[in-house]
Amino acid sequence: MHKIIARRLKSFPFYSFFVDSRSVGITLLMCTALSLILTNSGSIGVTYHDFWLKDISFFQHLNLPSNLLHFVNDALMAIFFFHVGIEIKREAIVGELSSFNKAMFPAISALFGVAVPALIFLYITRGTGFEHGWAIPTATDIAFSLGVLAMVGKSVPFSLKIFLTALAIIDDLCAILIIALFYGNAPKLICLGGVILCIGAGLLVLKKLSNKKIRNIFYVIIGLIMWYCVYNSGIHATFAGIIMAMLLPINKITRYESILNFPVNFIIIPVFALANTSLYISGASFANLASPLSMAIILGLFIGKPLGIMSATFLLVKTKIINLPKNVTLKRFLGVGFLAGIGFTMSIFISTLAFENKFDGDTSKLAVLIASLLSMIIGFIWLKISYPAKHIKEHEVKVEKHSEAIV
Repeated sequence: MHKIIARRLKSFPFYSFFVDSRSVGITLLMCTALSLILTNSGSIGVTYHDFWLKDISFFQHLNLPSNLLHFVNDALMAIFFFHVGIEIKREAIVGELSSFNKAMFPAISALFGVAVPALIFLYITRGTGFEHGWAIPTATDIAFSLGVLAMVGKSVPFSLKIFLTALAIIDDLCAILIIALFYGNAPKLICLGGVILCIGAGLLVLKKLSNKKIRNIFYVIIGLIMWYCVYNSGIHATFAGIIMAMLLPINKITRYESILNFPVNFIIIPVFALANTSLYISGASFANLASPLSMAIILGLFIGKPLGIMSATFLLVKTKIINLPKNVTLKRFLGVGFLAGIGFTMSIFISTLAFENKFDGDTSKLAVLIASLLSMIIGFIWLKISYPAKHIKEHEVKVEKHSEAIV
């Protein structure tokens, strides 16, 4: 089935755009800009903003998300987390995190990149009541950061892309654990019992059922039941996606990933951006950027992320525990540190969990957007200067001359 879908997608007029590594970031930027423009367009903005917050009484009666915004953040994002989960599992078993030597450098850098922004946030917000949002600047948006890295061009060493991918995946794992441990409610034992039963049923279905179609149908049904149990358990609903990803055998990961790549990257994440960046922008909004909450997020992402990653890298290099890849220096490596400060999707998501107060939530989201934009621009410029395209052309000319000399 997924092969048929893949063949049909190749015949789609915009197929080349959707397979381009830069396209997810471009789509997110467009959706964010559209959402901000619509929200701040008078009466249209009010209608657009209220659309996401409109109560769905039918859902309320069934203990489901009460409005479209909650449905996006609790239900659709569970699929996003499932996608993230299978990426983590694949890399941990057969990818860039499959051995201690491979995982050590990005893992230590990621941990420093989580700890330093959190400490900066807690220092700036101490005594303000905003401390609960400490995890907002700790996240890296993998799609956005890799998209910007791709925009720099082919002059950037492939080793930097591998490192940034591994770092962002470990970063996502940290974010998942933080959400599970610090942003849930008191667990309900009955619902947790349902989750355990679903795990058992999922393992049984994947192991015993040989018919692929029936197995996939049962797997999806169990996933939906598990999501409902997790949603009502006190643990954040998106954690159901992670559990289902961990149940999936490694030989089935590629199939599910190929099916989910398009809907996650070009439907779920853009809808998330449209729903969560419906922010009213005014003079007061920009004035509030000087508040402890805004400054903690901006400095945490824009300064804390590269500072944490570079501190770890400096220590590992100077103690000769690791060697930087060929054509990579500490100065050039700083560009990757800046790109890791693009929080966007995960940081905005954590903002929705950290602050129930709409004003504080919107303030934190705007700060995330500004910090991510700064990180994106500075990271791009830094790497573009560090790896100018002319190096590739000069190399190609040398190769051609060498080939002619041999002939």
